[in-house]
Amino acid sequence: MEESFDLIVVGGGAAGFMAAITAAEEGTPSIAVLEETTKTLEKVRISGGGRCNVTHACWDTHELAINYPRGEKALLGSFSRFSTGDAIDWFKKRGLELKTEEDGRIFPKSNSSTDVIKCLKKSLSSLGIKCLISTKVESIKQFSDHTFKVECKNKKSFFAKQVLIATGGNPSGKKIAHHLGHKLITAVPSLFTFKLNEKWLTSLAGISIDKVNLTLIANKKEFKEFGRVLITHWGLSGPAILKLSAFAARDLNLDKYKSNISINWVNKDFHEVNKILEDYRLNFSNISLKKHYPFNYIPRRLWVSFLNNLGIEDNLKWSSLSNIKKAALCNILTRSKHLIVGKGPFGEEFVTAGGINLNEINPKSMESLICKRLYFAGEVMNIDGITGGFNFQHCWTSGWIAGKAIARNSKIFENLKSSRE
Repeated sequence: MEESFDLIVVGGGAAGFMAAITAAEEGTPSIAVLEETTKTLEKVRISGGGRCNVTHACWDTHELAINYPRGEKALLGSFSRFSTGDAIDWFKKRGLELKTEEDGRIFPKSNSSTDVIKCLKKSLSSLGIKCLISTKVESIKQFSDHTFKVECKNKKSFFAKQVLIATGGNPSGKKIAHHLGHKLITAVPSLFTFKLNEKWLTSLAGISIDKVNLTLIANKKEFKEFGRVLITHWGLSGPAILKLSAFAARDLNLDKYKSNISINWVNKDFHEVNKILEDYRLNFSNISLKKHYPFNYIPRRLWVSFLNNLGIEDNLKWSSLSNIKKAALCNILTRSKHLIVGKGPFGEEFVTAGGINLNEINPKSMESLICKRLYFAGEVMNIDGITGGFNFQHCWTSGWIAGKAIARNSKIFENLKSSRE
């Protein structure tokens, strides 16, 4: 005989755990979490280099919402109910202490994602929530009374009064939602690095520079970003690049990841840099360009590489720098042009842009507007954030809202059952 539950959560990740825990704490009697792999919370474990960037120190809901290339408008109301401070308090009440770093990222004090996992698993277990691993949901059918039959690959099946899909970027949950009547927005990668075929730049792997201005042209649209850039063996990475990739994700995909990027390495315009170089030519005439140069925040290796790439000898004295070479140096410092030839080779594509159309979801409850008693949480929806803890914050927020709504419906079902009896 198939088991029956008041709630079945499809997906054992951050959003699914938050929804299940919240629903149970609010009174939903019987809950099962079904995870198709052998491990739950795997993305939590590997995120942030194994530290888990739980959320971001952004306290204003409007400021928080603008960090989501898709979903900003919908999240304004959600964050007014459960935001950064609520997530911090939620974990603190369950014994997990967090710390805020200078750049606003928030991690467990232990610097270990294992402690986040322990906190979530302990909460789940203490509430009597059943968690089944290696249980892939293949289909979900809804009956005329709005209850569900959940059929799994291992020939197991379950009945549920309510179902929540929280399968993240995995296409399985999206396919199930589609079969239940939902339209899908095609998923494309978000948060990825840029591949360049320029050896003079990639030979400088490991160099990191702050306060860099980036201008990307993708699908004939212009995207701008400012921040830290990391040079890698294959091209460009770092927070500013990842943020740029998120906001331009769909347009880069349409361009097949072959787009143009312009880099201003010094956060100054051509004329400002020209004046600075002219001053150096006058005031440091007998000193070589390699030994003494402006913009000391640019690592010497990169500065020398700029010179070599332009055919300027690094031991050339400032007095010998011609106007033509000076103009070329101004150009490379303020509008260095590069061709992106693809995505970087690294497994940073945790996050995708796409999923369940937000127009088909009630933002106040995360319940489907197409299929009654079906809910969503996390990245399965067409919502994604930039790097820095924002995607996990959406998981906590949407899971909490869905869990609350599911519990309210559970109480309604119980009241109806009691009145009939």
